[in-house]
Amino acid sequence: MAAIPIIIKHGGKRHEIELDPTSTGETLKYQLFSLTGVEPDRQKVLVKGGQLKDDTPLSSLKAKPGQTFMMMGTPSGGQDALSKPKEATRFMEDMTEAEVAQQAGATPAGLQNLGNTCYLNSTLQTLRGVPELQEELLKYQASGRSGQSGLSDLSSFGLGGLNGSNDLAASLRDLFKQMSETQEGIPPFMFLNALRTVFPQFAQKDRNGHGYAQQDAEEAWSQILNQLRAKLTIKDGAESSSQTSFVDKYLAGQFDSVTECDDPAAKDAGEEASHSSDVFFKLDCHIGKETNHLQDGILAGLEEQIEKQSPTLDRNTMYTKRSRIARLPKYLTVHFVRFFWKRETQKKAKIMRKVTFPAELDVVEFCTDALRDQLVPVRDKVREIRKDEVDADRARKRQRLAIEREEKQTQGEAEGPSEPMQKKKAAEENKEKKNDKDGDTEMEETYKTDAQYEEEKNAAIKAAKQELQELLQKNGTADSGTNQSGLYELRGVITHQGASADSGHYTAYVKKQARKADDAKTGNKRRDDDDNKWWWFNDDKVTEVEAEKIETLAGGGESHSALILLYRAIELPTLD
Repeated sequence: MAAIPIIIKHGGKRHEIELDPTSTGETLKYQLFSLTGVEPDRQKVLVKGGQLKDDTPLSSLKAKPGQTFMMMGTPSGGQDALSKPKEATRFMEDMTEAEVAQQAGATPAGLQNLGNTCYLNSTLQTLRGVPELQEELLKYQASGRSGQSGLSDLSSFGLGGLNGSNDLAASLRDLFKQMSETQEGIPPFMFLNALRTVFPQFAQKDRNGHGYAQQDAEEAWSQILNQLRAKLTIKDGAESSSQTSFVDKYLAGQFDSVTECDDPAAKDAGEEASHSSDVFFKLDCHIGKETNHLQDGILAGLEEQIEKQSPTLDRNTMYTKRSRIARLPKYLTVHFVRFFWKRETQKKAKIMRKVTFPAELDVVEFCTDALRDQLVPVRDKVREIRKDEVDADRARKRQRLAIEREEKQTQGEAEGPSEPMQKKKAAEENKEKKNDKDGDTEMEETYKTDAQYEEEKNAAIKAAKQELQELLQKNGTADSGTNQSGLYELRGVITHQGASADSGHYTAYVKKQARKADDAKTGNKRRDDDDNKWWWFNDDKVTEVEAEKIETLAGGGESHSALILLYRAIELPTLD
């Protein structure tokens, strides 16, 4: 039998193919696969009587030349899915423990509690959520080490600290390396020993004489950063020979402050406000009776009351110091000031008040006018691009629904005519819809093809991204350690459970590193499966939790409440 030319409509496109009446539905599906990239088992070809099956003889379709059939279905991974894998498949049982631990999505290692060391474990797990820190630590060489003989290579066993128990950077490097090679809970003996050597307060004994006392995670965080600031230096630029501190580049901001006397007599006497510039490593969120949100507490923390000597009044009086941010670091630490000294109990008590915090933080309102002028256009352009991408995605969905409705209508026609009376009534209704009172014929609704729509929307989004790049170039900043939009995404949370800093329990939540999608059709979008997942580090117990869990850490009681937040500058859209 001679081949019959037919038309297949799929995704708004028309495909002309030759149907061989002597073959089966399976043959036709493979023809369509070569044209559309949709695998045969994912195809739904609509014919009279329902859906085309693999064993259906094509002669039974009684197709006529030029007849149109509808096909539904999307490719699972595009035509490239059939290409040879770039790397040979390796099975878990054939991998070493280190190789398994380094696989994408592998459960990270926990840290064993060595006796009231949960404050340290949670701090270290949160710091480990900074990939740039891990990378730079791997390059770090402790001063005075040859690195060639003797005990110099003990870092591979996590024991490098034996060569320098007072070098926290070396100890942290060795610990992180050990953690990257296992999924088991690790006892951080060497780092704890180094910490207690450098800062004896962390070796304080418990009041009852049993073991070591619980410590404040915020103090541990601050002291570790101070040591890293002194020890861990990096190149100031790719072509620069100068060195800068890793902490100063990625974790430190700058305040521009104005200090003014509150006493009107000082102003009347001609005393002027003083200006100063200070480096900061965290923003304090002060919690008062009216503090409900993080932004409220940060604003309160940017205004400070100071008592000092007035040169014009020649006596002590109160001053107000108002600060604004002049430099935003890539990683921003926010500290909830929940602990205060309670005289009655002679210990640090905890403020239980609930204070909410966002998954995305906009800090533009806390910045100087000069920095705000740079940030606002970039921030607004980023939001515009995001909105365009969301609108484009919604429009694509509407387009798909319209096509599916058309396919379903065609399927209904393929299944056979309706009863005579119903068919006549439907024809009359269609005639009435197409002709208005004036006898004008209504234009049939047409839809753009997916390719046309994608090309149109992508061009608009690309133009917006180009405008964003021009804004960044205009600002003239080449510092990769800063935030250029004023927008941050939450990456880590250290929590405290209990009523006192001297007791209770600390844990850490660290957001999973989202993997880049390897499907070219997704562009720069990331995989949704990791985007809302977090790791909960409860000492050596590591659990995966949903993003909704983070919303419960705002406080309001003795349960786990956020103490330290680690934010990272959002990734800016690129032209790629």
